[in-house]
Amino acid sequence: MSSDFQAAIPRLVAAAVVAWVTWKVWSFFKPRDEHTLRSVAIVVLGDIGRSPRMMYHAESFIENDFFTEIIGYGGSTLIPSLEKAQIRYLPEPPRWMRKLPFLISAPIKVVLQVLSIFIQLFTIPNPPEFILVQNPPSIPTLAIVWLVGRIRGSKVIIDWHNLGYSILAMRFPRQGKHHPLVCLAKWFERTFGRTAYAHLFVTEAMRNFLVEEWDLQGIKVVLHDRPPRRFHKSTPQGIHDLFAVKLEKSLASDPSLKGFLPAHDAPYSTAFTATDASSKAHIKHDTPPPPASVIDPIYSGVKAPFLREDRPALLVSSTSWTEDEDFSILLSALGEYEIKAAAANKLPKLLVILTGKGPLRDKYMSEVGELQKQWHWVRCVNRWLEAEDYPVLLGAADLGISLHASSSGLDLPMKVVDMFGCALPVCALDFSCLSELVKDGKNGLVFKDASQLAEQMETLLTGFPDCPRLSKLRSNLLRGSERPTSPAYRSPSREISNDVWETWDENWARYMRPLILQDVRRNEL
Repeated sequence: MSSDFQAAIPRLVAAAVVAWVTWKVWSFFKPRDEHTLRSVAIVVLGDIGRSPRMMYHAESFIENDFFTEIIGYGGSTLIPSLEKAQIRYLPEPPRWMRKLPFLISAPIKVVLQVLSIFIQLFTIPNPPEFILVQNPPSIPTLAIVWLVGRIRGSKVIIDWHNLGYSILAMRFPRQGKHHPLVCLAKWFERTFGRTAYAHLFVTEAMRNFLVEEWDLQGIKVVLHDRPPRRFHKSTPQGIHDLFAVKLEKSLASDPSLKGFLPAHDAPYSTAFTATDASSKAHIKHDTPPPPASVIDPIYSGVKAPFLREDRPALLVSSTSWTEDEDFSILLSALGEYEIKAAAANKLPKLLVILTGKGPLRDKYMSEVGELQKQWHWVRCVNRWLEAEDYPVLLGAADLGISLHASSSGLDLPMKVVDMFGCALPVCALDFSCLSELVKDGKNGLVFKDASQLAEQMETLLTGFPDCPRLSKLRSNLLRGSERPTSPAYRSPSREISNDVWETWDENWARYMRPLILQDVRRNEL
């Protein structure tokens, strides 16, 4: 064997190794179509239990016999129907990272998220037919599902709730959307979100903007938020059970409510309901007395509860306690209502229940505590309700408040959708595309500042519980919630009026079912 040949052996071996590795890498990353039919992986880079739209998606996939896996963070209780789904929880970032500046903690958090999401998506034994991802957050999920979709042959569907870069811009108020990090985030979102198999949008405005600005490819569907079947107006019995069983202990122990709520003796009466067994037998009905044949099985021999006339008006505001909701507007409006109620005889006491969790909760609730020391007509409390109790609270309330401002001006508050499902009129802070959901004077009122909100509360609640304008708004919602007489499925190519109020299931069947059960490659539905 010549010396030249011997010298060439290492180079030949190295070349063979490089060729083999290159072939293996290409084989791994090349596009393929090996997915399992009727299966979906839903990626939520957040608390799954606080992502109602994605939970409703999962519920609908399950009802359509899809093997459903959900990848996201734990924390909150999931809706019961998701017991049939495979839940893959992501590890929480270490607590010590919270003490680091955002510019340092953010990259570390992204790296950890990339690794954990990759592991979860690649350990699914059979590649899912679809990967449905919530956006925002955009980084790193859009890039991960784009790559995994190519590797495993899955079809990526992006559910555009909002624009991630517009939310990031709120962290840099001086430069806003011109900040270098925001520009990078926008490039990332456009690059990895542009070529998905399908795109879902919560508003017409968002679809039009992204199609025009980013030239989105794939199927494009406007899927407005709609409430599931379990959201409806609560009965007096449901209201009684909520306040006598679920909320009685926490409300009774709240120092700010001592002497504020009407006298009651749970479980036979609450601040809002009473029965014929109440010690306050003189309490007047606000609803027709139940027939003698209606007996509550929980309270032996006691007739079904009724709403009491001396109850306070109940306001509900669901909030994420983030920068895109200016809670100071509501605080100022409540202060003005306090002054007006003290000077008038026709305004009721006001109990405001704030639901939700978020970073600014402690700050604002501390302000509430100080203000309430001077208030006599208004009380404001914060409560977190489980998934099965939240619709009952909305259905029990008299008025809903939405402070959602939208960082992009292109999304809509799902909290208002839930309220409408429970026939609850809403006062909503105005922004560019709100009219796709709230019809001013028809299903709610739109305000621009605290003074206008205070004026609306006064107008709607004067004479409570007999409030003609409030009743008119509620009656419009009750009529709007009636099921359309046409078939549940219509041609997706036809637009449907927003005045036709469907449930989530009907809306999902109209637009999503054709998308996932047929390989329909059209530019528009």
